[in-house]
Amino acid sequence: MDTTRKSIVTQPGDECVATILADYCNGIRQVPIGASRRARRTLLDTLGVAAAGSRTQAGRASLKAAGEIWGEGAAPVWFSKRRLPAVGSAFVNATYAAALDLDDGHRQASGHPAAAIVPAVLAVATCCGASADRLLSAIVLGYEIAVRVSAARDIKTLRTTDTGLWCGPGVAAACGWLTGQPTAVIAHAIAIAGQTATSQAATGWTKLGHTVKEGIPWATANGLQAVALARAGHRGPLDMLDDPAIYDRQRLLRSWSRAWAIEEAYFKLYSCCRWAHAAIDGASMLAARLDADPDEIEDLVIETFERALTLPNQIEPQSAEAAQYSIPFCVALALVHGQQALLPMDDGHLCDIRVTALAGRIRLQSARDYAASFPAGTPARVTMRARGRSETIEVLYPRGEPQNPLSAEELQEKFLTLSSALGRDQASDVSAAVEGLGIHQNPAALFEALSRCS
Repeated sequence: MDTTRKSIVTQPGDECVATILADYCNGIRQVPIGASRRARRTLLDTLGVAAAGSRTQAGRASLKAAGEIWGEGAAPVWFSKRRLPAVGSAFVNATYAAALDLDDGHRQASGHPAAAIVPAVLAVATCCGASADRLLSAIVLGYEIAVRVSAARDIKTLRTTDTGLWCGPGVAAACGWLTGQPTAVIAHAIAIAGQTATSQAATGWTKLGHTVKEGIPWATANGLQAVALARAGHRGPLDMLDDPAIYDRQRLLRSWSRAWAIEEAYFKLYSCCRWAHAAIDGASMLAARLDADPDEIEDLVIETFERALTLPNQIEPQSAEAAQYSIPFCVALALVHGQQALLPMDDGHLCDIRVTALAGRIRLQSARDYAASFPAGTPARVTMRARGRSETIEVLYPRGEPQNPLSAEELQEKFLTLSSALGRDQASDVSAAVEGLGIHQNPAALFEALSRCS
């Protein structure tokens, strides 16, 4: 069986990019085995992160409000007996997945596709009875469209790279394809989702921690609503991706189905902004090398790319969300309590005097040789002075990047750590059900395992 493409009617030419992308999606029957296997890894990682995220203030608030906003429905809210319309379920589950900043990401997109794509696809797949192959293919396709839209922008001119600005079209494409919508409907859904994306107005300005963060749940719900609107006859600005001042047409359209974006994703071990991870890795290695107790660290200098210095980087953050965007605090937390203290971060550490005192001894500097590194890389060079010695280490690729990947065992350990609150049986059943998607066509076991109260 041809596992990649059906014949495609449209040709690039002068046709709108949204229509071409929609047609590309509808030319896919089933993605290749390698991409499908990667989708299972992404799925398991997202579910583990969501299990921990369901315990957060943001997660609890989204679940509490969702019924009032959307009413009851058929799609399950993970780790509970609650059922909502697909859009409501996707919103709550996306909140879970994004709350701790532990969700996977993609360097070309400079953001987090899976926290939007996975909840949306699972919500719709539950309602439409999709097979395992179609469920996994939809994840791959949604990931692909979202990353292409984000990567086609000139990141140097963007006020913010927040995922909520670009993941909606990926959700629209994935769920439009999964429900068998014609090309025109998917194209208009992509355009509607893009036109009505979250504004993220306070990003880069607010210094207060907040649970809206990158706007991923809102963009997820928006992408699903865009499909419904397009199916009912709403029309989006189909040429919105054709503005050469904003989007690089070649990057939007090149190399379709030769390589899949999901295969180049990174996975995270620390519940904080990815821009801090190289510094955490480097500082941890230096502390071990110097055999330095945190209180013995006299000075720690982190040289990194300029954009990382635009984070709030508060020494004494007042909320978990503010802490997630503070490189000094997260590095200090890892040094005082070990890297496991960021899997996930505990709010109790916000008032830890040892952590904040060490964070106050950490200095951030922009490195001239890293000026062109972002978004392709998020490197850091760390210099630590302790016990009369000074050493420097450079980390070009933090753990979890494709160039410094986590093993299957490390990813499984991350899942088990984050899903421990579910109980051993449920966590084991979720893991087995995800693995079983590569064998069985009916994803019912996965939906059943996710629908239990934890």
